[in-house]
Amino acid sequence: MINIVYKILNALGVIRRYDSLKNKTVKTTYDTIDAFFKIGLSVLFCLVLIWISVLFYVLFYYTYVPTIEHIKPVYLQFTSCDATYDKPSSRAVCGFPKAHVQLTRYNSLLMVGQPYKITVMMELPESESNKQLGMFMVCGQMVGKGGASVAHSCRSTMLRYRSPLLHVLRLFALGPFFVLNFMEEKQTLAVELFSNFEEDQNFPATDMYVELKSDRVEVYSAKVQIDAHLSGLRYIMFHWPFFSAVLGSIFNLGVIVFVMLLSWYKLYGPNNLTGESWEKEDSDNRSFTGDETVENVEEIEGKKCLILKEAEFEEETPQERKFVLERKLSSSDA
Repeated sequence: MINIVYKILNALGVIRRYDSLKNKTVKTTYDTIDAFFKIGLSVLFCLVLIWISVLFYVLFYYTYVPTIEHIKPVYLQFTSCDATYDKPSSRAVCGFPKAHVQLTRYNSLLMVGQPYKITVMMELPESESNKQLGMFMVCGQMVGKGGASVAHSCRSTMLRYRSPLLHVLRLFALGPFFVLNFMEEKQTLAVELFSNFEEDQNFPATDMYVELKSDRVEVYSAKVQIDAHLSGLRYIMFHWPFFSAVLGSIFNLGVIVFVMLLSWYKLYGPNNLTGESWEKEDSDNRSFTGDETVENVEEIEGKKCLILKEAEFEEETPQERKFVLERKLSSSDA
């Protein structure tokens, strides 16, 4: 019964149409899967290239752009007058306050060739002692490994002057904040010791010594602040990070694509002769010359030379041999 139905459907062409539709559907399915597979590979390849270009930019950024700011605390030390003299003294400090600041435990903290501004920040109370002190010197010395002095500088500073009237008005206006400890009667002094300090590659600075040239100065706290002077490309990369990241990633992507295309052209370009193409060209030369005396084509000192059989010239004169060689070489060059 099944065979009879199959024969009837086959006679009517239904089976043939079904097979054609089935083959077409299978082919369309395979083509669709192949297209999606190729699109997926292309998208994945593009994403990998983009991530590689972004990674190269990030590595270049952290290698080329220095840390914009370094802050190190300064702990001032001094000699007590009670320890110096046998009897008690009215003065607490005998000797200039000084401090040792360790910048780094490694070879270098700063980037070579990059200008830096080194500033000592101090918080001083508006006490009568500091007001009567007037100007005093702040000195700093950059020291490398082994205690070798790299740079030395001294700058003067003092508290900002405020008249008694201004002081009374300020206390009257900001009195509640002073009472509630939201504000203090102090001033912050910024003493710029080095305005354009550059690290020496041979003698990098690893430590810094700070000294206040006064034994009557009163200090709440102090710190060393090292700021990098950025210029040119470093300035753009730091102050416009998103803009520079987009441009840098696009540039890296263009370079990667150019290198890949150039490599592909060198490996699979039209001028490249692989082993199969060389054999094909060799067989073409043999068939073109029409003579079996051509065995191989070799390149010697930049010129193509024909390797000929010696059997063909056993019964020929030198003139005939010269003529045959010239004919074969001219045919090969053509």
